[in-house]
Amino acid sequence: GVHIPTWINPRLVSLINRYISPICPDWFDHHDKDYVWALIDRVPDAKLWELHYALKIKLINRILQFKRRDWMKYQADCANVVAGGALIDPNTLTIGFARRFSTYKRADLIFQDLDRLKKILNNPWKPVQIIFAGKAHPADDEGKRILQRIYQYAQQPEFGGRIAFVEDYGEQIAKYLVQGVDVWMNNPIPPQEASGTSGMKAAVNGVLNFSIADGWWIEGYNGKNGWIFGKNHTNNDRNWEDAAEMYSLLENEIVPLYYDTDLDGIPHKWVAMMKESIKSNAPRFSARRMVKEYMHKYYISTLSCVECNTFNDDGTPEGISQ
Repeated sequence: GVHIPTWINPRLVSLINRYISPICPDWFDHHDKDYVWALIDRVPDAKLWELHYALKIKLINRILQFKRRDWMKYQADCANVVAGGALIDPNTLTIGFARRFSTYKRADLIFQDLDRLKKILNNPWKPVQIIFAGKAHPADDEGKRILQRIYQYAQQPEFGGRIAFVEDYGEQIAKYLVQGVDVWMNNPIPPQEASGTSGMKAAVNGVLNFSIADGWWIEGYNGKNGWIFGKNHTNNDRNWEDAAEMYSLLENEIVPLYYDTDLDGIPHKWVAMMKESIKSNAPRFSARRMVKEYMHKYYISTLSCVECNTFNDDGTPEGISQ
């Protein structure tokens, strides 16, 4: 679980409050309850989409500020300015990938088939852009090489400036990303993902997860709140299989859905998935729910056993299996 008050955007809380508080005034004090978030359907699509677009612009403006600073301070060359996100467009479907650059997380998996990726990113009518951020452990040489490869891809003109790598990754940049991108991408090698809390942070802000079947997403995915891949893996090259499935989902489902707008300019089907992402994941993956479960299901029982000195032969509290 993640600490919802820390990671949900305050403007999103205010928007939800406007439509929920007449029914449930203290709703945010009970944000681990399903019935609270079910009320998000009362928020008009136009209002939620307008806020999401504003947060996306906020993210992009922040990236441009970084590049302007680098240009002024270090006189960075054009290739580095572009690689840092100078050409990112708020009207383009934006995928985010931000985490530690460990080998098993396969940050460069999306680059498996460069020609196919270029066609997806440079589609003149339905373009896509990807923002990367993160750091490698100082002792992880392979992680550093993956990071370098992605940065080199971001410098290549063939990608049309649609690959960006944001430097100096930290909590502030993480907040901008999980609140401002359209899609959150995660593609580690199963079953090595312990949890994947960044996806939870994105989900509570209405960002749709595009993740492999591992970690928290196995429980979080319900068929209506994002996309899952990698479940039908064979004994062939896993990287090629997973990448091919990612490309197919982008080409056939994700990109068409994002650009499927009504006359009012709003992608209502996409916004419906955003609402589903929030109401299905916010209560289930909140730290509030997590701590309450620890307390009621474990700590209280343990304290009772300490007081009564009732333990099993293996040392566990009576009634609780090891």
